Amino acid sequence: MESVTESALTFRDATDADVDDLVALIESAYRGDSSRAGWTTEADLLQGQRTDPEGVREVVKSPDSRLLTVEREGRIVACCQLEHRGDHAYFGMFAVSPGLQGAGLGKTIIDHAERQVRDTWGAREMHMTVITMREDLIAWYERRGYRRTGRTTPFPYGDERFGIPLRADLQFELLVKELS
Repeated sequence: MESVTESALTFRDATDADVDDLVALIESAYRGDSSRAGWTTEADLLQGQRTDPEGVREVVKSPDSRLLTVEREGRIVACCQLEHRGDHAYFGMFAVSPGLQGAGLGKTIIDHAERQVRDTWGAREMHMTVITMREDLIAWYERRGYRRTGRTTPFPYGDERFGIPLRADLQFELLVKELS
């Protein structure tokens, strides 16, 4: 698979017009059989939806948040939420089109996102939460400089907006990276 450079990508803030495409992208990266084409699938941990139009629209409209949308050749191929939280930023809703995973696109986007929050908001750290069972994904973030904190929060069982858990021991761990 060819490597994807930042110069081949267009980064912009999402708009209301992007909501349906972004929901489809996020769902394709995390849920169902389409997600198995990439390596970020949660299909063995969760069924149901990963997000919905209301959840995406909420991020788009929030004054302290951006939904960074990444296009290649005019098509949305990735996105991530950046939320300003005082001296740090939160990184979430990260999705890369399954067919493009493994080509360096994720690394390019996270590097861009870290520069954005540091330069725009003066953020000194980037925070994110990852399901603790996602060892391969956590290892990927650790290679990008994120460290495990051991601080966990429970999965929102009973709220199907975040999916239908296939196991009873899901929780999120906070990962943190200092931005120099």
